[in-house]
Amino acid sequence: MPVARTSMEATTKAVVNRPRRVGHEVVAAVGDADALVAAVRADRPDLIVTDVRMPPSMGDDGLRAAVGLREEFPGLPVLVLSQYVERSYALGLLDSGGGAGVGYLLKERVSAVADFTAAIERVAAGGTVVDPEVIQQLVRLRQDPLERLSPREREVLGLIAEGRTNAGLAAHLFISEAAVNKHIGNIFSKLDLPVDTEGHRRVLAVLAFLRA
Repeated sequence: MPVARTSMEATTKAVVNRPRRVGHEVVAAVGDADALVAAVRADRPDLIVTDVRMPPSMGDDGLRAAVGLREEFPGLPVLVLSQYVERSYALGLLDSGGGAGVGYLLKERVSAVADFTAAIERVAAGGTVVDPEVIQQLVRLRQDPLERLSPREREVLGLIAEGRTNAGLAAHLFISEAAVNKHIGNIFSKLDLPVDTEGHRRVLAVLAFLRA
């Protein structure tokens, strides 16, 4: 998998790519945030995979570059990798572009190539993917309005935040898709989310979950 292999070459490397009929084409691999911005402007990739920390400051340069690029190119999918769970980084990324087409994963997930590839494809398709470890930490910090949710509904919302489909939720929880739909409907209602397409409300639910 070219994206996974290139991403592992250095902790400060960002990759921009576009999917091919088989696999993905890496159109640029860069070593700092300025080069990332230049590469995206030149190549207009379908997806960015970047570290949070990049030169020149080795702070959150990669994240800030990605968020800025999403403002410059609305809808540009971005998958950000981090060495540690940083709640503020996750929220900063997911707040960009309404939370669609974004992912936040720990770097250790890259070695699980099948899962990493699935995350890339979900993000590229406009989905939202959040690392399970981030979900677990945020669950421990939850406050209102999530307190209105039942334990099962909070579990379902956490799995939605991981990027699972309704079918994936049903398989994971050993329940029917009809039961999943009922739980999701209850979540939308209890979080007072506006009536809209389900996809948009799923993103809003994830954002509410992460902000709580």
